[in-house]
Amino acid sequence: MVLPYAAYLRVYEPVTAFPEPARTLWTAYAESRRRPKRVRALEVEHQEALQRLVADPPEPAPELESQDAYVRKSGDTIYICPWGTRLRSWLAYERFRERTPARLVPMFAPPAVTERVERDYERWKRAGRTLRPHILTSTWHVPPTWFVPFAPAERCLLLGDGATDKGRSAPAAPEHAGCGPRTAATARTLIYVTAMAEARRRVEGALRIVRTRVGGGETVTLGEGRLEELGRWLSEFHPRSLVELDYGGLVHLLDDRWLRADASVAETAVALAALERGRRSWRWRCPRACSTAGAPCGPSSRRTDRGGPPRPRSAR
Repeated sequence: MVLPYAAYLRVYEPVTAFPEPARTLWTAYAESRRRPKRVRALEVEHQEALQRLVADPPEPAPELESQDAYVRKSGDTIYICPWGTRLRSWLAYERFRERTPARLVPMFAPPAVTERVERDYERWKRAGRTLRPHILTSTWHVPPTWFVPFAPAERCLLLGDGATDKGRSAPAAPEHAGCGPRTAATARTLIYVTAMAEARRRVEGALRIVRTRVGGGETVTLGEGRLEELGRWLSEFHPRSLVELDYGGLVHLLDDRWLRADASVAETAVALAALERGRRSWRWRCPRACSTAGAPCGPSSRRTDRGGPPRPRSAR
C-alpha cells in the first residue's frame, strides 16, 4: 500500500497519566498481540481512512472514536499515543471547509453528511471532551518548527534494507521498529524522539531568540506565532511524555542518499544559534521557490558548490 505523503508529530504519554478506566484499558492494549504493531500501524490507519472516504456516502469522520494507539516501551514504562481518529478527522474537516469555497464542499460530501459531522462535533465539545489531538499531521512537507524540539543525536533512520543510521539511544526505542534488527529489513523510517522536557526547553529557547532578534512584521521560516502554537500544544501533555517526529510517507519520496544527507534538525539549531548572535545567513530563510517547485525545504535550500541538487532539509 502507498502511504500518504505526510509527516507526523506525536506525543506519547506515560500510561499512568491516563485516568481510569483508560489507564487499565491502554495497559491491556499495549500487551495485546492483536493490536496493530508499530511497523504496520500507519498502514492500518491509512486503510481505515480510505475505506471511509470511498464509502457511499463518504464518512469524513468515524462514528466512534478509535480504540487504537501507537505504543512505546522503555523499561517498565509504557507510553501511549492514541490515534484519536475521530477528533483528528473533525479538525481536518473543519480546516477543509474553511479553505474550500462553500459551493464546492457538496462535491466532496453531501450536505446531510456535513450537517451530521458538525452536529457530532458540537455534541463532543459541549460534553467537555478534549480538543487536543496527540498527533499533528502535515502533508507533503515537514514544517520547519517541527525540527526545533529535537537534537541531531536523537535521529533514527532505517532504509528498509538492513542499513541503519542512528545517534545515541532515544528515550524509548520504537516498539518493533526503529534502529533494531527485528524490522530493519521491512521498515523504511526516519524519526526523531526526545523527552518532553527537552522538547519544551528547545521550543522556549527558540521562541526567546525569535522574539528578541526578529523585527516585527518580518517573515521568517520559524515565525513567533508558529512556535507559540507548538509550545502551547506541548504544554498540554504530561511532563514526562515523549515527543516523536516521524517523516511518515515522505521517506518514499526521497532516495537513500538524500535521506542520509538530511540535516534539517541540525541546521535549524545552527540557524537559531546564528540568529541569537545577531547574524543572518542563507540558512535562515526558506526561499519561496522551494515551496512552489516542490523542492525539499527546511531552514535552507540551496544548490551545492559543485552544482548538484540541494541537500534535503525536509521533504516538501
